Amino acid sequence: MSKIPNTPHTGDDIPVLHLPPVSLEMLNAYAAASGDHAAVHLDTENARSMGFSDVIAHGLLVMAFMGRAVTDRFALQNLLSLSARFTDVVNLGDALACHGKITEIRADATCVLDLAVQNQHGQVKIKGQAIVKF
Repeated sequence: MSKIPNTPHTGDDIPVLHLPPVSLEMLNAYAAASGDHAAVHLDTENARSMGFSDVIAHGLLVMAFMGRAVTDRFALQNLLSLSARFTDVVNLGDALACHGKITEIRADATCVLDLAVQNQHGQVKIKGQAIVKF
């Protein structure tokens, strides 16, 4: 689907993407789709042996949510780059919100977005950046 956004401006926020709480079913579905069956994401005993209270979400799943927040505002084909820095694990039950702000408008009709994924307690789980055409 092609999106024709309003002309972006520095300081504009993209719509916040609110996600349902992370569930074991969500992690199993991601594992099946991605091929990432690492036990820390699927097996409570294994996760606990690594010092976690339960399984943790796949980092790339959370990064994909962040990318979805961008492509909900800008057409997928206009996404030129997406980068992320993982700052904390995402636990079962975390309800994530993906935020973004346009921090730079470039002369080549691209813009830079600073991104963050937070849980329901405001803890930042991922920080990122995207460059998109508009």
